Amino acid sequence: MLYEKIRDNEKVKTYIKCADDSLKALGFTEHSFAHAGIVADVTGYILETLGYSEKDVDLGKTAGYLHDIGNIVNRVGHGHSSALMAFTLLSDIGADASDIAVIVSAIGNHDEGTGVPISPIAAALILADKADVRRNRIRNQENPGTDIHDRVNYSAKESILKINEAKTIIKLKLTVDTRYGSVMDYFEIFLDRMLLCRKAAEKLGLQFKLIINEQQLI
Repeated sequence: MLYEKIRDNEKVKTYIKCADDSLKALGFTEHSFAHAGIVADVTGYILETLGYSEKDVDLGKTAGYLHDIGNIVNRVGHGHSSALMAFTLLSDIGADASDIAVIVSAIGNHDEGTGVPISPIAAALILADKADVRRNRIRNQENPGTDIHDRVNYSAKESILKINEAKTIIKLKLTVDTRYGSVMDYFEIFLDRMLLCRKAAEKLGLQFKLIINEQQLI
């Protein structure tokens, strides 16, 4: 399985750590092993739940784990940098060209600035990445009110992405502590991401629903 090989690869570990160090220096939220693992697992959950093959699930999890390593180069255009780095890493371990193509195209399309859900794996990756909103992603735990991204992540007490039993709807349910961040704060920074999630869900034959504090907003 590619995912196991990539997850245990020492070069990958180094790149993920260094990429997160770069983002820490810039004041961004956590993009380290926790984020990579969560995105990989949720990407796999989406594809497996919808009945995709074991191979597709493996490719999706691999894309999820590698999707942010390009932050070591620069935050701007990191989706494209991540795809190029993933291409080299996967080539080095002897992955098939057809598998590499699926993975790098998904990674290169995960960012809301330029991304398009061009495949089911790309769509699942988009949804998994944008759903990772949680308190322990912020660096400044002692004073979370100084930055809107910190406030939104700190205010998120719980974030759950779930596909319904009929496999027609995918819901992102957030429990937000409005003492630290408002619902409007969330929309201010995440509206483009939520619109991309809607397109990603449609690619998978699903409707996307955003529910914050038990109120459906999208």
